[in-house]
Amino acid sequence: MPKIYGYARCSLAEERGQDLNRQCRELKAAGAEEIITEREHGDAKTKQALDLLLKSAECGDTLICCEVSRLSRSTQQLCEIISIIKEKHMRLVIIGSITVDCRDGKIDPMSQAFIQMSAVFSELELSILRARVRSGMENARAKGRRIGHKPTTKDDIPPIFYKHYPTFMAGKINVSEFARLCGLSRPTVYKYLKLL
Repeated sequence: MPKIYGYARCSLAEERGQDLNRQCRELKAAGAEEIITEREHGDAKTKQALDLLLKSAECGDTLICCEVSRLSRSTQQLCEIISIIKEKHMRLVIIGSITVDCRDGKIDPMSQAFIQMSAVFSELELSILRARVRSGMENARAKGRRIGHKPTTKDDIPPIFYKHYPTFMAGKINVSEFARLCGLSRPTVYKYLKLL
């Protein structure tokens, strides 16, 4: 029995503003029986969840995605994905956009052209976004702003570290015990020690 898979991807961690809920809702509404999610950049060379989905999918299965850019932001990668879909006699549905039906092992020229053009625009969008970010960072540097994480200072060291610091300095506990008592990682303890 052919299966209908949904694939949802975003590149940022949920706490940084992107989540997969919208995509999952749309995929379910479009008929996806099983939804595979992934957090990876669109142009990443390897998308493990998508690769696994395409390997395990069988002849006649359907892959649903919300946008072409969710599959890939690289024209070359998208062409490779379409080639796999064609070889495996699958169907690809881009919600509200196009259905590429390769269940007979062929792809019609219009569908092929549309997918390739969509991939080009998706790749272009990514390039424009990256250029804007670079420009914004250069502009911020020109205004004297510091880019990146704020450097750690002695003021950032928590009180619990100072509480156990004399015991550590007296050689009564090692770094691992010190880290455990403070609820910190060993690298963080080493960073604080270096500051002191």
